[in-house]
Amino acid sequence: MENVRPFPHQQADRDGLEEQLDAERFVLGTAMNQAQDIKTMRATIKGVDFQRPAHEVIWTAILNLVDRGDSTHYLSVVAELDRTKELRRAGGMSYVAQVNDYVGGGDANHWAGKVRDAADLREEANVGRLIVQRATAPDAEAGAGIAVYEDFAKRRRERQEQQDGPTAGPFLDWADFFATDFGKVQLLPGRLMAPGQQIAIVGEGKAGKSLLVQEWLWRMATGQSFLGDRAHEPIPVLYVDAENGHADIQARLISYGAGPDRMGLLTYASFPPIRPLDTVGGGQDLLRLVDQSGAQVVCLDTVSRFISGPENDADTWLALYRCSLLPLKRAGKASVRLDHLGKDAERGARGSSAKTQDVDHVWELRAQGGGSLTLKRTYTRTGIGPDHFAIVRQAQQDGDTYRPGGTRHILMTWDTEQPHPEGSVEWLVDKLDALGLPDDAGNPRTKAALAQADIRIAKAKIETAVRIRKNRDNLGSPNRFPETFPEGVPGERSPGTSKGTQKPQVKHSPGTPGEPPGTAGSPPSSPPKVGKGEEAPGSEDPELPLCTVCGRSLTADWANRGYDTHLGCDPRTGSHPDAA
Repeated sequence: MENVRPFPHQQADRDGLEEQLDAERFVLGTAMNQAQDIKTMRATIKGVDFQRPAHEVIWTAILNLVDRGDSTHYLSVVAELDRTKELRRAGGMSYVAQVNDYVGGGDANHWAGKVRDAADLREEANVGRLIVQRATAPDAEAGAGIAVYEDFAKRRRERQEQQDGPTAGPFLDWADFFATDFGKVQLLPGRLMAPGQQIAIVGEGKAGKSLLVQEWLWRMATGQSFLGDRAHEPIPVLYVDAENGHADIQARLISYGAGPDRMGLLTYASFPPIRPLDTVGGGQDLLRLVDQSGAQVVCLDTVSRFISGPENDADTWLALYRCSLLPLKRAGKASVRLDHLGKDAERGARGSSAKTQDVDHVWELRAQGGGSLTLKRTYTRTGIGPDHFAIVRQAQQDGDTYRPGGTRHILMTWDTEQPHPEGSVEWLVDKLDALGLPDDAGNPRTKAALAQADIRIAKAKIETAVRIRKNRDNLGSPNRFPETFPEGVPGERSPGTSKGTQKPQVKHSPGTPGEPPGTAGSPPSSPPKVGKGEEAPGSEDPELPLCTVCGRSLTADWANRGYDTHLGCDPRTGSHPDAA
């Protein structure tokens, strides 16, 4: 029907649309034929600015090739689309080849500007329709349309600022540069890094990397001290977590002492909907979160959850740095990334060695058992700060849950001792020492002393404590363990080598061989039916001291221990021998 024409406005709309699509094709064709112009166009437009979805798919593939340092020839683009299963959405190989022919129709800035201007017009039209819709709705609130416009204006300003780029130039100002004292570095709380630095904390699975870092950054955001460091002003922190579930996060924060009104400047992004950070889009998503939170420190837990490329491929980690970590460092933001050790723990983090080439420090966390941890710096670019931390992880449980505020990481100290948990064997040993009970006291005497002190505890723990105290007393000769004896006083324990009341070292009767070192220092067995420290009938020895109660002689070993009565004559415990 050649005599049928479209109405003028329909023809104008159609011509305008085709002109816009041609501008988009020229952008893509220029990118596939003149890769040096991609940087310029990239600073002007985003993928969402393309009106045709197929063009956005092709543009994303081109940027992925650029970020990997690969060619942007149209065959490479086709291969990339095929790899990402997006070739059909891009219109197929024939359409990519057709777009490849759109080149030479003007400079790159011209076509990129036309694409951006058309996108701005579409956005303005959509916002106008939305304002009218909100303002004329039956239940519309006052100012509903104004709120829509203000949100649009804010997005437009942010976009313009991003297109304008950083206000500071790329070149150093020598006067300011040499006037800055970089030697006066104030480390961030915890002394693991300085402002603007990037570190990796690696460790074996279940070593408690998240436990340590979560408490550290929570204390940093609330202005509390950590690992012996002094308290600082609160620092804004963004914790980006793709590893831990909400129940675990809540339980841990409560165990540290956190709560709704005790979170300080900590912002927590749990399983955020962001693109992989080894892509340009992912880097933009991360920077958007950082801007929204105002963070000065960013944590990625765990870094391998935020990449799309192979973990063993160096290009993956180089892309992560270019797309996400470099912009953070350029903006002066510090970052912490958690990672796992490989199968060979001596070789550090698993995957490519390139993953740690861009960081300022690498810290390895290892669990030593019993709540003891070591945090050792295995690589440093600057050498500033300590290289090793010996840490104790303390936790208090209430049934199946952890007591609020009862979990913390502290520095292990060697000159002071932390109190042992009540009811533990170590706690029982401390109690027996405080009661003044001799180290060689056996089970009956120990139980009687505990009963008199109204201390109730399991029989098995009492027996274990008795063995510990007896073995502790048998330290051997001064030549073998000189550190346990004061200089010039052989055979006596030096102050501070055992808790509680000190007593003389066990002395053996003449002709009685001494017990070998390392065995319990208990006295020899008594004859049947005779109490400990009592002589059998008819065995009076005029050279031995007599019992002050019954008048019979004591055994030589019992007398040498300082007792003046038989145990059966004076059953009270803890009173013989009298301690000075």
